[in-house]
Amino acid sequence: MKLRNVLVVIFVLLLAAGGGFGYWRMGNSGKESSYTTVPVRRGNVRQVVASTGTLQAVVTVVVGSQVSGTIAKLNADFNTKVKKDQVVAELDPAKFRARVDETRANVRAAEASLAKSKVAVEDTARTLARTKELMKRQLISRSDLDAAQTAYDAAVSQLNVNRAQVGQAQAALNQAAIDLGYTVIRSPVDGIVISRNVDVGQTVAASLQAPTLFTIANDLTKMEVHTSVDEADVGNVWEGQEVTFTVDAFAARRFRGKVSQVRNAPIVVQNVVTYDAVVRIDNKELLLKPGMTANVQFLVSQKEDVLSIPNMAMRFKPPEEKNEAEELLRQERSRTAPRPGARRTSRSGGGGGAEARRVREVRIYLLQDDKAQPVEVQLGISDGSKTEVVSGDVKENDPVIIGMASGAQGQTGVANPFQPSGRRLFGFR
Repeated sequence: MKLRNVLVVIFVLLLAAGGGFGYWRMGNSGKESSYTTVPVRRGNVRQVVASTGTLQAVVTVVVGSQVSGTIAKLNADFNTKVKKDQVVAELDPAKFRARVDETRANVRAAEASLAKSKVAVEDTARTLARTKELMKRQLISRSDLDAAQTAYDAAVSQLNVNRAQVGQAQAALNQAAIDLGYTVIRSPVDGIVISRNVDVGQTVAASLQAPTLFTIANDLTKMEVHTSVDEADVGNVWEGQEVTFTVDAFAARRFRGKVSQVRNAPIVVQNVVTYDAVVRIDNKELLLKPGMTANVQFLVSQKEDVLSIPNMAMRFKPPEEKNEAEELLRQERSRTAPRPGARRTSRSGGGGGAEARRVREVRIYLLQDDKAQPVEVQLGISDGSKTEVVSGDVKENDPVIIGMASGAQGQTGVANPFQPSGRRLFGFR
């Protein structure tokens, strides 16, 4: 009996304690602020332009073949280091040697014909001289002299033809010798082979264009990134600008470079205009390879140890001010709406230009005595999540409002992104 009384007393005490704690929580919950705030922080702000690009060697040479034939030897492979004029491949030279022998024989035949023509010229010259002597003595007719002169002129013309044939045969021999030399393919530069497109026994045809056999990178310790910068951001990219980038192969490491060129030629793809910005980088460790995708950030501006506020604070408006702004906007639209048949005119904005937009003046709200107190501030650079405060009546750790708390969500319709909605039971979720 005594045990039961003790249990009843304990139960009543626990129930009273729970009710009192719940009443205390409900009372305090009514005093909770209806705004969500974050403190004004001091730190570094970096404004960057983000883009993507592809890594490639500064100088890349494509080695091809100027003659058609069958690959007989390959003296280089992937990642082979080569020197200038080093033999990297050879074509089967049998057909080209036969062509050289043929043209050499043609040269000899043309030279023999030339020698024969010289003999014919000398013979007709002697005949012409005798005919002229007999003509002086009136021993032959005029027609015999004309025939001798014609024979001599024909022999001289044939001599000139044979001389030209010798030149043609010699030119054909020189071309055949050059083609034979083209069967030995040499590296035009010092570098490393990054691509090989043929195998031994493969036939290459150079009838229309030179086929690609190798791709040689001149120096992989000096590389560059070709990035596509949007036309809206190209004004924030200039030569000599510092650049940082990452690649997927070394995601935890950040590489550095500088802009060497911003090309003026626009690249239009589906009505999107971009410009090619070339970034030179140092690759002494040979970690970066051609073809890698680089995630590039062009450093536009950087401020250290400055006050900054989250960008959400610039978008916040109290409910009553938001309603007033919407009403004023509605009245302005109805007042300036054109009448039927009225002619519309366009007006450009006032002066100032880029100088006026360099520093932005906005209104933010600080929490003071559980009320949203407006403060005019001037803002500087932004990194996309927070913005520098250039001037204004704000100090470090001041509570700046970024949204409505969940308790005020039902009245204002503005949800707090940091707190999930839900009902409270004795002050608990």
